[in-house]
Amino acid sequence: MIRSLTVTATLVVTGLLIALAVRPGNAEDTKLNPLNPEETRVIVNKGTEMPFTGEFHASKEKGTYICKRCDAPLYTSESKFDSGCGWPSFDDEIPGAVKRLPDPDGRRTEIECAKCGGHLGHVFLGEGFTKKDTRHCVNSISMKFVPAAMASAAVDGAPVNTERAIFAGGCFWGVEYHFLRAPGVVSTTVGYIGGKTENPTYKDICYKDTGHAEALEVVYDPAKTNFETMAKLFFETHDPTQLNRQGPDIGDQYRSAVFYANDEQKAITEKLITKLTLKGLNVVTQVVPATKFWPAEDYHQEYYEKKGSEPYCHAYTKRF
Repeated sequence: MIRSLTVTATLVVTGLLIALAVRPGNAEDTKLNPLNPEETRVIVNKGTEMPFTGEFHASKEKGTYICKRCDAPLYTSESKFDSGCGWPSFDDEIPGAVKRLPDPDGRRTEIECAKCGGHLGHVFLGEGFTKKDTRHCVNSISMKFVPAAMASAAVDGAPVNTERAIFAGGCFWGVEYHFLRAPGVVSTTVGYIGGKTENPTYKDICYKDTGHAEALEVVYDPAKTNFETMAKLFFETHDPTQLNRQGPDIGDQYRSAVFYANDEQKAITEKLITKLTLKGLNVVTQVVPATKFWPAEDYHQEYYEKKGSEPYCHAYTKRF
């Protein structure tokens, strides 16, 4: 399966990247990526993001975490664990990737990227979470993530280039089923988006009126596919004329929506909706800006792959 790769794949991509990226250096002799104001506050000015708000604190996907500022590999998913602190936790770093130094508060030990000096967070010892008895407490905003499935794209140190799309079309099990089989898809994650509650659970969105939609985050390789192809698949694998439901699943968590990441995704989605409308479909799909995406519980991920069955209300219907 696309996401069900082995530890070996993670180590392959790590090895390919680290050979070129991790070496002694500093920000003055390293090519740096541009940062937005919030990234600058944390990475350059040594700030801290709020707990339980970062993109990766609950992530369990296989792959490699790299520096947001210089792309140097820092940690693999095999060293990540849930400490309950609200920030991503790792019990080991990629050798030579992380530098430790005394924090100005005189009590803690700061950690920074060994290549560019970007602030990562702090390291703590003796807490007993894992056998290594070490916890790297890292700001999500200080990192980017390279899925294990991109190992083959990292040959000769070539930059890994992916794009993201988020679709809601009823039960996320069925939506994911079809995207897992689409050419160019690197990884998929089911989760929740568009609500008012932080870090919602499946029970929350079903019974507590959080406003979230069940959704699918798709990471794809733009060299092999594009957003329009992804959006067409979305419209062809659910019924975009059903309001706040999909088949037997009823409720606004099952609404049809495209959570666009940029103006291009918005324009493409609106173009496709116009085409469907001209064909006589009363499309009710919402087109809204993407907000915080919260990964769903582990048992929801690749649900039909684990069960060895097929969706009960997501069948392919050619519409374009």
